[in-house]
Amino acid sequence: MAGKKQFDMDTALDAAMVQFWRFGHAATSIDDLSRATGLNRSSIYSSLGDKDTLFLRCLDRYGTRYGDKYEAALSCAASQPLAAVRAFFDVTLERIADPALPDGCLIAQSAMAIPALNPSIAAHVKEALGFQRLRLRAALKAGRMTDQDAEAFAVHVAAVNQSLAVMSRAGASPKQLLAVVDVTADALSHALRARTAEVDG
Repeated sequence: MAGKKQFDMDTALDAAMVQFWRFGHAATSIDDLSRATGLNRSSIYSSLGDKDTLFLRCLDRYGTRYGDKYEAALSCAASQPLAAVRAFFDVTLERIADPALPDGCLIAQSAMAIPALNPSIAAHVKEALGFQRLRLRAALKAGRMTDQDAEAFAVHVAAVNQSLAVMSRAGASPKQLLAVVDVTADALSHALRARTAEVDG
């Protein structure tokens, strides 16, 4: 049929997302995106937008896809905050272990490139990072942590989560990454026990 798009939008966006994820915004050209998606330059511009627009769409797509998984992992935080944080980290570790996906994290990688990004994209990346802290803070507060402790651990867990992505890109083994998670889980366990003792006492 005349005028009908001859490609699947989701498939094209996923291909573009992986291209940005693997090589970053600066190192990815429209020609790279053309090869990755199988679309010519004019089709990319008319259907997906220019490079910056497409990058933002991919960033949002990535944030939604893994954000939904993190939300599901943290859903038991009110009754099992430690298990929830463990499940949160499991989302990251499972993504890292998937051979079909690039190493690292698109948001973490983009955050490290913020000085080279234009201000609107940099602001979008910072917002994406902020969502993770807010998500964790809400979950830890639901687990009956104080506002101060929930904020401190939300910042810490979000930072550790991003570091796992960076370490995986640098070749850290699954055992090493799990050891990092264990240290954070231990610290959280102690804080939760102290909070329980304080409330009970």
